[in-house]
Amino acid sequence: MKISKRNQFFQEQLLGWNQQDNTRQMPWKGEKDPYKIWLSEIILQQTRVQQGLDYYNRFIAAFPTVHHLANAPETTIFKLWEGLGYYTRCKNLIATAKFISQNLNGEFPDEYEEILNLKGIGPYTAAAIASFAFNLPYAVVDGNVFRVLARYFGIETATDTTQGKLQFTLLANDLLNKKQPGIYNQALMDFGAVVCKPQLPLCIDCVLSTRCKAYKNDTVDRLPVKEKKIIKKARWFYYLVIEYNGKQYVRKRGAKDIWENLYEFVLIENEEALPLEKLRELQLVKEILGSDNFEIEQISPLYKQLLTHQTIQGQFIRIKITKQLTGKGYEAFTPAEIDKLPFPKFIAAYLKDKNVSLNLF
Repeated sequence: MKISKRNQFFQEQLLGWNQQDNTRQMPWKGEKDPYKIWLSEIILQQTRVQQGLDYYNRFIAAFPTVHHLANAPETTIFKLWEGLGYYTRCKNLIATAKFISQNLNGEFPDEYEEILNLKGIGPYTAAAIASFAFNLPYAVVDGNVFRVLARYFGIETATDTTQGKLQFTLLANDLLNKKQPGIYNQALMDFGAVVCKPQLPLCIDCVLSTRCKAYKNDTVDRLPVKEKKIIKKARWFYYLVIEYNGKQYVRKRGAKDIWENLYEFVLIENEEALPLEKLRELQLVKEILGSDNFEIEQISPLYKQLLTHQTIQGQFIRIKITKQLTGKGYEAFTPAEIDKLPFPKFIAAYLKDKNVSLNLF
């Protein structure tokens, strides 16, 4: 099928920019090993490149092949993932690594549909692996691509709707350079990251500006369009850091909630802020500790973590008890053992600060 002049201009200018002016460097660019490409793509889901760089390098150093990742203790993997968030990604990463190692003899599938069937891999990630590792003609459509296409073609269809996703995917595949899909996909994503940026795009120096509808119509700041507004739920977490004989009590969080498979201290969740000055009188505290025989040593400042659909706020209360905690589903660990356990960012921030920022009660 003959490509239109507008589409040909887009493709040629983009590849020319990539060859002459694209200086964006990332350790996985040009990589052909599907394992490393897959790892980088999973890390970069919901994560900025700058944040993901160190995690990628640490994972490659710790697990140079899919077999290394598949055979590693899950706690070790989650600990290495600590701070990246969206921990379902890590859970799926482990499941897929085991599947490839055990069922496919460590060989990553080289067909798009087979890649798409792997756990934790959607159309975007499958297209990235297929095009970068195997040079298959599948367009990658991420936030950068949505933005460039929406502005250049003046598309006002919301990118977070079924209609919008289909429209942009069809357009991206129509524009794709079939001879060098990997290079083209990477060029388009890089262009969106460094030229057609969300804020303060470099329109004056843009090689596409002469035919960009958003630039011509002064709608750059309005595109792309998103329809859905995220409503955040507020949750209050109060953690009792209970000490007995030099050990502290923690448990692994269960399924069907945030931070699955990560560890936490003894939790009191409340619908609103707790009056901590009356902490000793709270019935729930007495029920957890089993008696009034405990000493409140310290209470932390307020901690806060913003998640996509939730805002977590709360504090940490360090308590010493004289009798062992029993029957609550928590285990006692030494400080050295706790250092090796994976915690959500909310708790990891406290553990990092606890010796310097806690206030006496």
